[in-house]
Amino acid sequence: MAAVAVHRAVLGDGRPTLPYAEAGRPGSGPPLVLVHGYADSWWTFEPMLRAMPSALHAYAPTQRGHGDADKPAEGYLPEDFADDLVAFLDHLGIERAVLVGGSSGGVQARIVAGRRPDRVAGLVLLGVPALLADKPGVTGLWETVQALRDPVDRAFAAEFTRGLAGRVAPGFLETIVDESLKAPARVWREVLRGLLETDLAATLTGILVPTLVVWGDRDPVLTRSDQQLILDAIPDSRFLVHEGAGHVVYWEDPDRVVRELAAFTAALRG
Repeated sequence: MAAVAVHRAVLGDGRPTLPYAEAGRPGSGPPLVLVHGYADSWWTFEPMLRAMPSALHAYAPTQRGHGDADKPAEGYLPEDFADDLVAFLDHLGIERAVLVGGSSGGVQARIVAGRRPDRVAGLVLLGVPALLADKPGVTGLWETVQALRDPVDRAFAAEFTRGLAGRVAPGFLETIVDESLKAPARVWREVLRGLLETDLAATLTGILVPTLVVWGDRDPVLTRSDQQLILDAIPDSRFLVHEGAGHVVYWEDPDRVVRELAAFTAALRG
């Protein structure tokens, strides 16, 4: 089991300070940067970080507004998170990384891949939506989120988290709920507003880096046809299906996801 260290990245230039977890040591290939999704923090990748082999070096930042990161008054559009990601790479002196986006975190990861291919060696999308505004469950969530007040109700956060989970240890889910409650109501609102108002189809254009798309076939949010939109838009993309898995495949089988990441990054070096 890999050791996980937690640090803080002071991005400067008016950008927020972001906690980040790190596992592994620098090697011959590009490092992984794990990008969490809506209302998450770096903790969402803790099982993956623990499973990282010595050949992989991974970072998992907590993004602005979430977890223990700074919570500025504004800046919660997908492009704001994408700009923070580039600043995070700069802060750590990472020339090129494999960006691994989980759920909606894949939106900002693919924005960086499309706009800054010089900084991205490869892209991995784990249960990432092609589109969101067309999903009835998401539009229903938006109606609920608009009415949120601080402190965010734990029952709501627990229901939201458990709705995404499949075969996951209850203790880990409680940690994820605890982390989600660190985001104030305004962050829940503004992040989801940004995802719904952004043209997500446009964020799929111009991506020319090797891409791996991973999806659980029991995902309650995303359909195979949604994932096919990603595959059709990105020329150099491959598709892996986790049969019987739900939306967050890296919670349900982190060891398998890490093996798939290892194989993907090894192919990049080859």
